[in-house]
Amino acid sequence: MTSPAGPPSTGGRDDERRRVKLLAVTACPTGIAHTYMAAEKLAQAAASRGIEMKVETQGSIGAENVLDDNDVRHADGIIVAADKDVDLSRFAGKRVLTVGVAEGIHHPEQLIERVRSAPVHAPGGTGSAAGTSGGGGGGRERGPVYKALMNGVSYMIPFVVVGGLLIAVSLALGGHATAKGYVIPDGTFWAHLNAIGGIGFQLMIPILSGYIAYAIADRPALVPGMVGGWIANTGALYDSKAGAGFIGAIVTGFLAGYLVLWIKKVRVPKFVQPIMPIIVIPIVATTALGLFFIYVIGRPISWVFEHLTSWLGGMTGTSAILLGAILGLMIAFDMGGPVNKTAFLFGAGLIASGNQTVMGMCAAAIPVMPLGQGLATLIRRGLYTEQERETGLAALFMGCFGISEGAIPFAAARPAQVIPANMLGGAVAGAVAGLAGVKDAVPHGGPIVAVLGAVSGVPMFFVAVVIGAVVTALVTVTLVDVSGRRGRVGAVPTVSGRASGSDSSSASGAESGADSDLGSGADTSAGSGSSGVGGDSAAQVAVPDQAVAAVEAGPAGSGGSVLVSAGPGTEAEVLSGYLSGRTVRVALAAGDKEAAIREMAELLGRSGRVSDVDELVATALRREEQGTTGLGEEIAIPHAKTDAVSAPVVGFARSAEGVEWGSLDGTKARLVFMIAVPEAAAGDEHLRILALLSRKLMDPGFRERLLAAPDERAVLDVLTEVG
Repeated sequence: MTSPAGPPSTGGRDDERRRVKLLAVTACPTGIAHTYMAAEKLAQAAASRGIEMKVETQGSIGAENVLDDNDVRHADGIIVAADKDVDLSRFAGKRVLTVGVAEGIHHPEQLIERVRSAPVHAPGGTGSAAGTSGGGGGGRERGPVYKALMNGVSYMIPFVVVGGLLIAVSLALGGHATAKGYVIPDGTFWAHLNAIGGIGFQLMIPILSGYIAYAIADRPALVPGMVGGWIANTGALYDSKAGAGFIGAIVTGFLAGYLVLWIKKVRVPKFVQPIMPIIVIPIVATTALGLFFIYVIGRPISWVFEHLTSWLGGMTGTSAILLGAILGLMIAFDMGGPVNKTAFLFGAGLIASGNQTVMGMCAAAIPVMPLGQGLATLIRRGLYTEQERETGLAALFMGCFGISEGAIPFAAARPAQVIPANMLGGAVAGAVAGLAGVKDAVPHGGPIVAVLGAVSGVPMFFVAVVIGAVVTALVTVTLVDVSGRRGRVGAVPTVSGRASGSDSSSASGAESGADSDLGSGADTSAGSGSSGVGGDSAAQVAVPDQAVAAVEAGPAGSGGSVLVSAGPGTEAEVLSGYLSGRTVRVALAAGDKEAAIREMAELLGRSGRVSDVDELVATALRREEQGTTGLGEEIAIPHAKTDAVSAPVVGFARSAEGVEWGSLDGTKARLVFMIAVPEAAAGDEHLRILALLSRKLMDPGFRERLLAAPDERAVLDVLTEVG
């Protein structure tokens, strides 16, 4: 009797092939083209060998053809071709081969052979995987540290938004300015609302830490990560007046994750193995991490707090501009951590002695971070995932009420770019307030204190806040843009672009905004992501304006591709109205990629749905910098998500000589589809059509018919086969 992990024993090769059953999971960060192209290639390769295969696609419109327990039970092996995390725990005891999505597209036959001898996935092993072998599908493969960080940020954002907005609303409608700050009467509706918001804020730091750990070592790391984050944020446990804040949470998240990974490698008796992930590992890791933070890391934090306070106490006689700049730097550095709290408590403590000027400097700096980061998402929307842009709007609102934590998601996702920008803006705001002699009578900050009459020198207070926020926004977008470009220089072009927001996101994702799936909310023009998260930014498919308009004009809820009959004076449309004769060209004149993208953008402009061709071109080129959209097989699908188009649109052009697109297989692009959608594109109909198109393009006969079609009408006829 054979092991369930291996293929059944048979008397002959032909008989063996008839009986073998394989499964596959394909996924790319965007969940559009590459996900379905890999699925189609694997299915074709299996069918050609008489092997039964079921492929689950984890695309932007959700998981389809999901593998159930019965499928897994009878499978002889599983191929995971993915550039994003895929849960492997359900495949315990089976042979599992994990590769990048590009491998699924270019070498499906080899994967089918390799999976037969792949290692067996052990119960309690790594619970998720992203393709790491064979080349990723992303423009620049994101490392585990980045992915883990963006995972924590994405889970934290809802807590920041909910907690911050509830606190802001309760303060605005139920608070009263007193010498102790804004106080809400106990037992009132607004006090209860404020308490609920406070719970959200209390949880956001453990959530950040916990889900960083979870991304590294799966469920056994969740408890030590969250408990570690709570300890990091509770200064009283290590004799500090301020917790370590989000920076401490990032530290505990990574410590917990890698500690659990190390513990998993320890050999234990078989009878202990079943309880390792649910009892032994969480208890050991939580205890070790907690005590380590309290006794080793916490002491330096307490020391920093005490000495910063003493240092500031000796500066009260120095220049108001210098003191304001220093306080602004400290306020903006860690937003709730020991450095921030030192500056805030220093200013608050001087109010009782009659010195309200120092608190005035702090009050001007406190809202700069959320206001600046929110403003940045409005200035350069293309650098952020949709999730990040939504968080930016919430940050603007929180900034008005002096809730600096609204900027934490941005600082956690891109610390190297956001924290320096925050500090510079905070320093400017504090210096301007110090120069103008702004005073604040309550220990709170933000425009709310001025509106409610706690500030003297109101005009200059607002000048300081506005200048600081603008400086933060401009420096942020500059650093994010520059870092994204540097990160892409020298990157090996790959089949798909890079969540979280990532993300995008962000973009996310991401170092410069993670790419995300079209229509999923994450911006696809920047490195998310967004990333994205608003990151990773994941590969996006830019959809021309014609496609966008065509989708809106297409029949609601239509399935597959639709051919609209062309009567007298009308124009045929296919792909549910995404693509029409106006956006088809059988002879692409451009000889290089940049010229081809411009020509395609101008072609899309014929639909009447492109308001700014130059911006569409710029967005598509920014996407190309993250990773080529050349898919191989002489195909390229440049894409963009931008308000330069008013509705989704798709264009197609054919190049006789081919355009060098940086495809992994070295082929020049002869079949070029360009996709563009507006920022606010809703619904997933266009995503479904694009998935169908990606699958169909893997059919050599279909590609040959597209290449041979003599005119636009014939091209449209061929494209009606997509369904």
